[in-house]
Amino acid sequence: MLARAERVIAELRDYQARALEGLRASLRAGRLRPMLAAPTGAGKTKIAAAIVSNAIERQKRVAFCVPAISLIDQSVRAFYYEGIDRIGVQQGNHPMWAPHAPVQICSIQTLEKRSFPIADVVIIDEAHIMRERVKEWMDECPALPFIGLSATPWAKGLGKWYDDLVVAATTRELIEAGHLSRFVVYAPSRPDLEGVRTVAGEWHKGDLAELARNDRALIGDVVETWHALAEGRPTVLFAVDRAHADILAQQFEASGVSSAYIDCFTPRDEREDIRLRFHSGLVKVVCNVDCLGIGVDWDIRCVVLARPHKSEMAYVQKIGRGLRTAPGKDYCLILDHSSTSERLGFVDDIHRDWLDDGKPRAKSDEPVPKPKRCPECKFMMERARLTCPQCGHEMPVPKLVTSAQTQAGSLGLFDKASRAKATMQDKAEAYGQLLGYARSRGWKDGWAKHSYREMFGVWPSGLGGIAPRRPSRELMNWITARNIRRAKGRKWK
Repeated sequence: MLARAERVIAELRDYQARALEGLRASLRAGRLRPMLAAPTGAGKTKIAAAIVSNAIERQKRVAFCVPAISLIDQSVRAFYYEGIDRIGVQQGNHPMWAPHAPVQICSIQTLEKRSFPIADVVIIDEAHIMRERVKEWMDECPALPFIGLSATPWAKGLGKWYDDLVVAATTRELIEAGHLSRFVVYAPSRPDLEGVRTVAGEWHKGDLAELARNDRALIGDVVETWHALAEGRPTVLFAVDRAHADILAQQFEASGVSSAYIDCFTPRDEREDIRLRFHSGLVKVVCNVDCLGIGVDWDIRCVVLARPHKSEMAYVQKIGRGLRTAPGKDYCLILDHSSTSERLGFVDDIHRDWLDDGKPRAKSDEPVPKPKRCPECKFMMERARLTCPQCGHEMPVPKLVTSAQTQAGSLGLFDKASRAKATMQDKAEAYGQLLGYARSRGWKDGWAKHSYREMFGVWPSGLGGIAPRRPSRELMNWITARNIRRAKGRKWK
């Protein structure tokens, strides 16, 4: 019979196993502060359980620290599921207080008032939220390994405290592989943000609250749009502030939709009751501000974004709540009443492979492509599309296509009608993107040749000198659709 650590590791997905080995390699190389980047829903707690199980079998003590009280019991459940039951909890007067247990699940807020637990390794969950108490701990124990876990380790200055970045996988890769849910975005309304101030890189919360109070039409639009597009889907709504969340919950109730409201003062037992009623279908919409924006593993099939964001971290974390897969879940519906997706792009286009250490950095990342909104049905789509895939509305033809757009792969080649009219230059662009995708996966160029033949019905003769190019979002969608068709074909054979 496998030991617990071996069993947990054996059950890891391929990208989780690579991430675990990447962390080990980082520590073996003398790094004491590695950061693991893995999208929401990628199973960071599963990787943490493998680390914890291995430490226990080596007679080591582990402190697992979370930034929110709501994550305490969730972490306990996750570890128990993996067979880790020698657990103590350091959070207020929690009934699982057991300071001598080898695994301590700690609330950072509690540690701000208490001494640090004895540990041989510390794991910091949601490590992009860099608390002063964690910094003090690192300063006091310079030889103690700290492992950070985050879906969005992009906070300024984070690289001053963590010395390595291990990327498990990107959101797009996990959607393509079926480990995360695909998503569909509608932007039914656009708030007028003129005059709203910016503080610390984010919209001023007080200004947004005033905007929300004064724009009653926007509140009505949120409820009306949900009835039109999301009826029946378990939904989490993110509001501007507590008053905004509360009034939206009341409006949903008034329209006949069972709803609930959670804020930072909601007691643990009431929060758990809401979670159970949500999963049983007794509650359809849960309204909150930021309480459900991190570390929530609910089966969410619609996310309503009623608060605008400038922060990529906050935006990706909140949309990520809906990207977990679940039985019978076809996709996650995003209802964006904040224009955030138009400003920041789709969440699977946002990615970083470096930690910010506060020093100037040469611009090497390509800008995140921005989607556009169909003026008829409000569906959000790639900017290159000329026809809305949802309602068929014909977009105005752009007067000018620049060479920069051509090089970025925004030709709209990857739908059947466009490929039938493709010029040789278009085909060269497509082949370059296919080569770029193959190289990024470590595959041979033959994959690109066969995929090109599947697209255009001929081999890429005369294109031997084409350089690999970054795959566009449209190519990634084409690959995903093809993989789905093939999987369905295998299923029914």
